[in-house]
Amino acid sequence: MRKSAVIALVAGIVAGLAGFGVMPRAPRLTAQATGDAELAAAARAAVDGPEGHRGLAVALIDGGRIRTAGLGDRDRAGHPVESDTPFEIGSVTKVLTGMLLATRVDAGAVRPDDTLGTTWPQVTGPAHEVTLAELASHRSGLPRISITSVRDWARLMWTNLTAGNPYAGQDVDRIRAATDEHGPGDGRGRVNYSNLGTALLGQALAADAGTGYPELLDREVLAPLGMTATVLATDSSALPSGRAQGARTSGRTADPWTGAGYAPAGIGYWSTAEDLARLVAATAAGTAPGADAREPRFVDDEHTRVGYGWFTTRHGDREITWHNGATGGFYAYVGFERATGKGVVVLGNTDRGVEPVGLRLLGVPQERAGATPSGLSAWVGVALALLFTFIGGLSLLGSAVRPVLDRLTGLSAAAWALAYPLLGHRLGDWSVVPGWLWPAGLGLSAAGLALVAYRWRRLPLNGAAVPWRRTVVVGASLTGALVVTAALLS
Repeated sequence: MRKSAVIALVAGIVAGLAGFGVMPRAPRLTAQATGDAELAAAARAAVDGPEGHRGLAVALIDGGRIRTAGLGDRDRAGHPVESDTPFEIGSVTKVLTGMLLATRVDAGAVRPDDTLGTTWPQVTGPAHEVTLAELASHRSGLPRISITSVRDWARLMWTNLTAGNPYAGQDVDRIRAATDEHGPGDGRGRVNYSNLGTALLGQALAADAGTGYPELLDREVLAPLGMTATVLATDSSALPSGRAQGARTSGRTADPWTGAGYAPAGIGYWSTAEDLARLVAATAAGTAPGADAREPRFVDDEHTRVGYGWFTTRHGDREITWHNGATGGFYAYVGFERATGKGVVVLGNTDRGVEPVGLRLLGVPQERAGATPSGLSAWVGVALALLFTFIGGLSLLGSAVRPVLDRLTGLSAAAWALAYPLLGHRLGDWSVVPGWLWPAGLGLSAAGLALVAYRWRRLPLNGAAVPWRRTVVVGASLTGALVVTAALLS
């Protein structure tokens, strides 16, 4: 086995060295900045570290003055972030939907205790009895999203794996149909975050007004505030020009989340730091349409209360009204302190959280603002990187040195020895784990492949006691490895 060991060692070294050229590279906040230099410096100082961020757009509202700045890159090409660069804002849209409810209540069109079925008569299923106020405050008892079949679960898992759009195909009809499957559960009356609930609220208000949700929101909230850059993309053709490019902390580019059904909950909406600063300034001052939505009406936990969309949280002696938003490749945060009128907007184009940056800019002490979270919790990102990077190579090496080995087993192990490193490359949080570990794992896989190749001529095709069973198992395994590989290379 001395010659085979040399072959495996050389193959591993060569593959490892080659792997350095394509090893995972986490997004990193570059030094370039635009806009207000003082604010840019303050925002950079509020960031825990450059790893995991690519670009940030920030706005600070203080004393009636709005200042904006951009940090880092809006895309892989290195174009700078500007104050008018569009970002996906995700669930920040929920405050707009809550404010839309408040404007409709002020106009006498609806009442907070009107039911969903009354407001949207096409809703006749179990969810018809929840009220508009319950939907706006996440107290309806409805699930976070509508999942009614194995297909729904599979789609959700697939898009998480490939950084795709989990809301594709979820139009208004699908949202209404979800009310036939879901009703208020045991959690009704308690705050339990629900994208489905907010989506139903927005679509119901639109149905009651005889128009579409984006048209109603624009008429009642966006246009009066001059928020012309806040737009909905229901498909890729409607994405705004000059937009930021979203990415995961693994470095993988994320697909935009587009759609119509979940739009009131934050799917498909894009905005800029400038536009959202107008929203925050007017809401903090109480002059925005539907500003009453900011009022904390219901208890979430010992530190947080919720109004219509807006949350209000106490940080020591500071009380901040806020909302965040996260999509596959973006993070957003808007917040203000009513006592001082000071407000902030922070938009990022990776799935690394930006809430602590916003809180620090509002003056919340660092120990109360917390650390910047990753899109996945740090230990999960580390586990995925290490497990998938090394498990394929180690498994193949273990098979390759076994005295009893056949070609089918070796072929299956070899396929996964290639698929697993790709999974590690795509899913690992490489802003936490050093990227050079991936070439090391690739080297292990190459060493295992070399050993199997060296023994190939002497191996039987199928050495199992029950050959057909081995054939079926290996066929399923190869199919799985090919599917995963194709998805990750697409």
